[in-house]
Formats: sequence, structure tokens, C-alpha cells
Amino acid sequence: MPRHGSLTRVTIVEDHALFAEALELAITLQGHVVHRVDTAAEGLSQNRLLTEVLVSRPTVVLLDLQLGSSFHGMPLIRPLSQVGIAVVVVTGSVDRFGWGEALFNGARTVLPKSAPLNTILSTIRLIQEGRRVLPRDERDRLVADFHRYRAQEQDGRERLATLTAREREILAEMMEGRQVREIAQAFVVSEATVRTQVKSILSKLGVSSQLAAVGLALRGRRDAPPVRRRG
Repeated sequence: MPRHGSLTRVTIVEDHALFAEALELAITLQGHVVHRVDTAAEGLSQNRLLTEVLVSRPTVVLLDLQLGSSFHGMPLIRPLSQVGIAVVVVTGSVDRFGWGEALFNGARTVLPKSAPLNTILSTIRLIQEGRRVLPRDERDRLVADFHRYRAQEQDGRERLATLTAREREILAEMMEGRQVREIAQAFVVSEATVRTQVKSILSKLGVSSQLAAVGLALRGRRDAPPVRRRG
């Protein structure tokens, strides 16, 4: 247990109450000073959430990435890291690209929620001792994977942006699982016309199948050009 003069202040930012309570109890029993942010507080905003964390003056922040439907932990990592706070992401996500993004933004390490409690406690201890908590080669690999993924996403968005308005409408129908005949009926055109448009979509997106086109569109959906849908 740490000496009184070297207590670590740990702030938990986690929306799953039972998991957060278990962490709080275990860390407190180790002699650390623990604060838990209420991510469900009324009127809480992303900026206020950051302020709540900073006000607790933590040495270490245990941060979940998925904080309910209103917040995401990722935007908190860089501003916390920049003021010298050690951010440890504890997440249920298995998205390795997301792990790489968290590390790129300054997180010391990323731990799955399935990790033993002792792993989290030992990570806090290593940070307290000023030691590295993640091997450099593993960190570099995850960050490199994130950069490759981000480059692929940007390339996909640029390809989606080359589609005409009608091609985006056709692609939207494909994303709904509709076949060429159904699309032709919906747009009151021939099946041959739709097939020609589908062929153009595949060519512009650089893919060889409708399934691949739909997959690319789904990955870039948040940032793809707006799709006009038929009423």
C-alpha cells in the first residue's frame, strides 16, 4: 500500500455503475484517493465533463470510451494528457483501431474490461512509480494500425464523394438490401439502367462487388456526402 505522502488520486469516468463501484472499492482499499464522475448527471455536457475531471485533480484517470449515448471518452484524452494526467482507457470495445487512436491522443495504455482487477491496480502502481505501462513496440504497432485505418477511411470518403446524386441514391437502396429489380421499380427505370449505374458505382469506389460497395459506404457513413432518399 502506498505511503500517505505518495497517495495517488484516481478519477473514474465510467457509465456502468456496478463496474465503477467495484473499481472504486478496490482502488480505495489500496489506499488511493478515488473520485467517481457521475456521467449521468443532469445537464452534463462534454466540456463540463472535462471540467468535472480536472476539478478532482487526478494523477490517474480510468476512462471508458463509451459513456452512454451522449458522450464519448476519446475527446477527453488529449486535454487531460496535455496537463500531465495519466489516462488509462478501460474499455469493453475490442476495436484495435480505437485503441490505437486513444494511444495516439496520449493515453498511457488501453485495458479491456475483461482484464483482471489486479491488472488495473498494477497499472496504477506502475504509473505511480513512473514506469512504462505499455511496451513501446506494442504502442507503436497499435498507433500505426490506427493511422492506416484513418488513411483508408479518408480514401473511402474521397471515393464516395465522386458519386453523382443518383448514384448515391442507388447506393443507399443497395445498403437497404434491395435488388436491382426493386431499385428499378422504385425509380421507374429499366433494370439495364440500374445495372449500368451500379457498375459505375463499383468502378468509382474501386470495388468488385455490391457487397464491398455497401461495406465501404457503411464505414464512411458518418462523413459521406448526404444521400437523398426517396419518400
